[in-house]
Amino acid sequence: MKNAAIFGASGYTGAEAVRLLQSHPNIRIKALSANRRAGEPYSRVFDNFVGHDLPETQTLDAIDLSEVDVVFSCLPHSTGQAAIARALEQVETVIDVSADFRLDDPALFETVYGSPHTQPDLLSDRVYGLTEFARDRLPGARLIACPGCFPTCTLLALLPGVQAGAFLDRTIIVDAKTGVTGAGRKATLGLHFSELSDGAQAYGVGNHRHAPEMEQELRRSGHASPLSFTPHLLPMNRGMIATCYMELAEGMSVSALRKLYEKRYESAPFIHVLTEGEVPQTRHVRGSNQARIGVFEDRAPGRAILICVIDNLTKGSSGQAVQNYNLVQGWDETLGLGAAPLFP
Repeated sequence: MKNAAIFGASGYTGAEAVRLLQSHPNIRIKALSANRRAGEPYSRVFDNFVGHDLPETQTLDAIDLSEVDVVFSCLPHSTGQAAIARALEQVETVIDVSADFRLDDPALFETVYGSPHTQPDLLSDRVYGLTEFARDRLPGARLIACPGCFPTCTLLALLPGVQAGAFLDRTIIVDAKTGVTGAGRKATLGLHFSELSDGAQAYGVGNHRHAPEMEQELRRSGHASPLSFTPHLLPMNRGMIATCYMELAEGMSVSALRKLYEKRYESAPFIHVLTEGEVPQTRHVRGSNQARIGVFEDRAPGRAILICVIDNLTKGSSGQAVQNYNLVQGWDETLGLGAAPLFP
């Protein structure tokens, strides 16, 4: 049995980590940090945990890590770097779901996130934890940077084709949409019900901070052209959909592309490549660690459309974190993640 601490347990990703870990057969939740709610029962922070035996919340500095094996850090971007560095001196593994260790270049991090990176020495040994493309690097890893939700959804759709040379090295267009939990739990006027309901809006147009992360991983797989990425906010709590448009390499057909994806993901328990004509829907992955991918022929000759859906809090964040830790330990990667999606 491994003992876990969750840093930043008062946010949505922290709550999702608690929801998954409290029923994990090999993990015991030992500590929960929530600085502004310290000293409260966790069921007062999130009422859905009434009746669950969970530790009382503490400040981050008050957590005793001497009996902790793994930290799941769900702190906001740019706030957890020092705490993670300290934790690595005492625990076996840290899984970070923020953006703090995703980018290879600390100077790029400062440009994108607006603050200096205080722990650049940790970047060389961290694993970028897009699970299905990091399995060989996860066993025994000490610091894992979980991808962002948009990068997870988009890269799951793109990387098999990029790595196989199925696309021309030209600009790929990604139109993505997410539920409001992706913006966090803070009180923000634009996220109030009356401001958000009955509408949809683009944001971060032309400069969303997840684009450099996606381009970094696409370049690593051999696609050098830039990504054209536009996210949109929809009035739903959970869910994410990425629709990707690309030009096919000479000789590549959409039917061959679908078979390529089926082969690449045949041993991935959470990735489902849908049959011809079946369109992925966010409602069919809600609350789960699943991803569903559809492969379509565009009406324009030589072009394809790939659509991927995930739950932004689960496969796009804390579920992927748990999946990564299962593989760090050499466990079945589905432990604690086997629940079916919530529907309706």
